[in-house]
Amino acid sequence: MNNLLIFGLGTGEIILIVLVFLLLFGAKRIPDLMKSMGKGVKNFKEGMKEVEKEINTPDEPTTKE
Repeated sequence: MNNLLIFGLGTGEIILIVLVFLLLFGAKRIPDLMKSMGKGVKNFKEGMKEVEKEINTPDEPTTKE
């Protein structure tokens, strides 16, 4: 039952990565790290939407007076 899950990683590799992550950061810091990462991804997506909106918005013609 060695299914390929994410990026070609099997179940055993994912479990090992999670255990190393727990050892490095501890169970108390992981929720804070995930919260910060979520905020960062949200800000990045909002920024991308703003850039896309600016690109797709036609420029207003400038008139010389």
